[in-house]
Amino acid sequence: MLGQDARATSKVAPETKALRGIWLTRGKDGRLTAYVPGDGGLRRWTESRPGGPGWDAPDVVPAPDLTHLSVTQNADAYVHFVGRRERTAADGAVTVDIVHAIQYQTGRPASAWHSLGTPHKEADVGRRLGAPVAVVSESGEVHIAVRNGRGGMMMRRERPDGKWRGWEDLRGKHIQEEPAVVALGSGCVALLAATTEGSLHWQQVETGGGWGEVQALRLAMVPGSLTALETAPGRATYYWTDPAGGVVAYRTDGWPMALGGAPGAGGHAVIRTVLDGFDCTVLAHRGLEGAAVVGVGVTENEANGLWWSDTGVPCQGTPAMAHDAQGRLVMAVVGTDGAPRVARQTDGPGLSFDVWRAL
Repeated sequence: MLGQDARATSKVAPETKALRGIWLTRGKDGRLTAYVPGDGGLRRWTESRPGGPGWDAPDVVPAPDLTHLSVTQNADAYVHFVGRRERTAADGAVTVDIVHAIQYQTGRPASAWHSLGTPHKEADVGRRLGAPVAVVSESGEVHIAVRNGRGGMMMRRERPDGKWRGWEDLRGKHIQEEPAVVALGSGCVALLAATTEGSLHWQQVETGGGWGEVQALRLAMVPGSLTALETAPGRATYYWTDPAGGVVAYRTDGWPMALGGAPGAGGHAVIRTVLDGFDCTVLAHRGLEGAAVVGVGVTENEANGLWWSDTGVPCQGTPAMAHDAQGRLVMAVVGTDGAPRVARQTDGPGLSFDVWRAL
């Protein structure tokens, strides 16, 4: 069984603007940290010791005026925060830019937010800028993909010396919601985005280099449901919700594969883990009934199907997953009361979780 809900013992302060979600990271010291939007920024819970089960009282990472946030880590476990910031001036004018901050150590303060600007000079176009998605490549460069105000795809990259390159126009049109972006072991970065006509795919032709021709694909997907995972060296698998229902997996050298399931609105969390000696892929999303649902299957062996299980734990938005210091899978959700909950993988065959605990 995937565990039972635990009674909430704390609540998150009211969320600001449109910022929603939960993020789960593991620091260099092995401790997990959960971030949830709250009053004044991100409320942050950190494990008391590597592997838990206890968590320290929450503190706050200031994150004012953010409407969207992407969280990623580099090889040194530095946590990179990339957000879409929306500010209103005294005259009522709204300005939008992309901002970046870093947390270098578990539980330590994050750096100040640094503005990366916007690819648009026209304020009215800039206000339509989409949500950023950030990844860190094998070389340590932060890559930020974002739909521009005209429906195309833009990329901004950090150079090896820490300075930022200018905005790159990857072209494309009619892009919907945020793309799925993945940093591959080959050193290249790839991304897939939904459009009103289908989808578009980009991939770097060499490490740190430019981008090949954009590939138009006749693949329909629910906007906002895309995610990606490297499932073999240098190869990504993309996952999304099919407009007709169910989860789909796709690799650019094959055909879309139906994985079943009954996802509700929102995205999918995905991670690889070893279960019973097999390299497995674990998917998690909010199901049609409003509870967190987990799917498990052998990596790149979708033909044998996925095993889906409803946790019975109501949640808001997409769950988050990470491995703790002992290699156990930890899943985190935001409950309907706004409080984060976590469950940890138990010993034994297959995948099962212990009791869900409110932080």
